Amino acid sequence: MLRSVKAQDYMASKLVTFSPEMDLFKALMTLREYKLSASPVINEDGDLVGLLSEVDGLRAILSQTYHEEEMGSGGKVADYMATKVDTVNHDADIIAVSKIFIDKGRRCLPVVKSGKLVGMITRGDVLQAVEDFANNA
Repeated sequence: MLRSVKAQDYMASKLVTFSPEMDLFKALMTLREYKLSASPVINEDGDLVGLLSEVDGLRAILSQTYHEEEMGSGGKVADYMATKVDTVNHDADIIAVSKIFIDKGRRCLPVVKSGKLVGMITRGDVLQAVEDFANNA
């Protein structure tokens, strides 16, 4: 049954992460380099403190343009990251993860275990799980 497939089975565990103090435009270039729509922001203790997305980058560009600042002139990840982050537990079933993607309109979700970041899962990962399940059924 598809409910037996867990987030941890399909999540990426080697992650690109940012610190809140990182230069915003360096982080945005990293998102582009790795073709990511978002990446987790963690503090020195490895705690998930936010998520920086392409939308956050667009928001920063619009804000800087509105204030007539030179593009890329400053700002830290913490200035633009989302701090209210939807997460999924490592042992959440793929059906529950799918529901969050649908209900919240997210492209990716951080995966946590005992409150610590352990991975990221995307809509494509869920579709891969469904395909794998269908091929093995």
